[in-house]
Amino acid sequence: MTMDTSKSVRSPKSNKAQTASPRKEVRCAVRFPLSLQAFVGDHADNAALTRNVSASGVLLDVHDPLEVGQGIDFSIKMPGDILGSPSDVMVRCHGRVVRCSLSQGHYQAAATIDDYRFAEQ
Repeated sequence: MTMDTSKSVRSPKSNKAQTASPRKEVRCAVRFPLSLQAFVGDHADNAALTRNVSASGVLLDVHDPLEVGQGIDFSIKMPGDILGSPSDVMVRCHGRVVRCSLSQGHYQAAATIDDYRFAEQ
């Protein structure tokens, strides 16, 4: 016979039981596996590539490691055909780095998107 040792926690506003877990990653939005040209900072020589994008964040392939917690400015080149626009659109974003790791010989940095604006091209 096996015993269930997970804790059930009841929310004060809800009668639904929730299973407690040691540490669970919380996602705020659906991620889309998009490989788009991106730039970190204001320099075109700091090219990056998105691996996935959501309304609240992005996973970037970058050349150099980024410090977790640091603020980050980056731009993503959105293809016009995806947006229904006659030309590509540059989206300038500001966020913070939440994770950075070495994967298959290059760095991957996950960052929030706290603010964005569309730039003229």
